[in-house]
This record gives sequence, C-alpha cells and structure tokens, in this order.
Amino acid sequence: MLHITLFVSLFVIETFSPPSYILNSAMASHDKAQGSSTTKKGISRSNKAGLQFPVGRVARYLKTGKYAERISSAAPVYLASVLEYLAAEVLELAGNAVMDNKKTRIMPRHIQLAVRNDEELNKLLGDVTIANGGVMPNIHSMLLPKKVGTSTSTFMGASVNDNDA
Repeated sequence: MLHITLFVSLFVIETFSPPSYILNSAMASHDKAQGSSTTKKGISRSNKAGLQFPVGRVARYLKTGKYAERISSAAPVYLASVLEYLAAEVLELAGNAVMDNKKTRIMPRHIQLAVRNDEELNKLLGDVTIANGGVMPNIHSMLLPKKVGTSTSTFMGASVNDNDA
C-alpha cells in the first residue's frame, strides 16, 4: 500500500507500508520464534455468536451439501442458533417428562412423550418415528367402564338410567 505522509516541517515522503495481514503474520511468526506467549488466540464463530452449536461445522456441511452455489457468512450462524434452540426446547420438555416419571436419565420414551405432548413440536416432527419411543397412552372413551348411578342419555328431557329397566 502506498501512503503519502506529510511532515509539517519539511518534505513529502513516500513510504511503502505492507498490508496489515502481512505485518501480523510476520510478527506472529517472529514472536513464535522467540517463544513469546503474547500471541493472540482466535475466537470461534460459535463464541462470537454466543452459541454452543458449532458454526464452522454447520458452514462446512452447508458448503459440501451443495444446497446453493454460494453461502453467506450469516447463514450457518442462523442455522446453528435455530438448531440449538430446538435441541434446548426438546431437552427441556424431555427433562420435565423425566421428573414426572421420577427417573434420572432421559430415555427415548421421554423424548417421545415430550414431542407428542407439545403442539408445535408434534407438528414439526409429526412424520418422525422415534426409535424405542413407544406410543402415547390413549384409551378410547367407548372402552372405559360406564359410571353407575349417573344418567347415560336423555330423551325429551327425561333421563334414562341403567337401573330403570
């Protein structure tokens, strides 16, 4: 890069200043050679975004998956945050199911109960089969025993009981 530096007192001097990335890499290799421990450590994109899910890995999968010719730098961050939110939501509901069943570990059955009892997750994962998840407990009302002493049906305002016959 060519910079023109003005000295107030005398002359205009042209100096060559290499780009900052060349300076930084040369200084970093010089520092490593002398054993200095003041090298700057890289910060991952997951840390920058405040996520637990790996943004770099999601970016790599997006690129190698050929979903599009070009992938923006914000796309893997957004996708990783959505995936992290969904995982946290499922784990929270499954943890609640574990406590309801007085257990200490999350099993596939608890994930199944959590997903199927939540309206939005059930809609999202409606066609998904969870291995070893079992089925939702459901007994049809026709199969339940009838209660004795209560009216079962009404005809023209008069109640018909089972013990009237």
